[in-house]
Amino acid sequence: MGDLLVNIYPWVKAGHVISVIAWMAGIFYLPRLFVYHAENGDGSSIDRLFQTMEYKLLRVIMNPAMIATWVFGFCLVLTPGAVDWGFIWPWTKTGSVLVLTWFHHWLAKRRKDFFAGENKISGRQYRIMNEVPTVFLIVIVVSVIVKPF
Repeated sequence: MGDLLVNIYPWVKAGHVISVIAWMAGIFYLPRLFVYHAENGDGSSIDRLFQTMEYKLLRVIMNPAMIATWVFGFCLVLTPGAVDWGFIWPWTKTGSVLVLTWFHHWLAKRRKDFFAGENKISGRQYRIMNEVPTVFLIVIVVSVIVKPF
């Protein structure tokens, strides 16, 4: 299997980058939708529109993109010579991906709260939470590209 992964490495890496971009787009956009929903949703047709947008973004784009990111990432890790776990950068990347995965699930829970009419978080709090993925994206990119540790 190692030889196969070495031979298809550029394709796996391309798939990983594409799925990461799709996942991150959703991770950046869903909290922004929650800001507008928290500030403007009132049980009307606008509320239902927000719920539809949030549901489709999560289920149609974010969930498949997250799964693809993890699958391609595991394939990259299993590719002989691709990752040297003796350095710190793979660990900082892995930890950051775990945090982004947690954040994804946190967003999914918040979507269910909106659906149930039980959202307790303000638009301002969602704006603050919208900055979380940026911090971890920076850690991931610097870890993988610069490899400072």
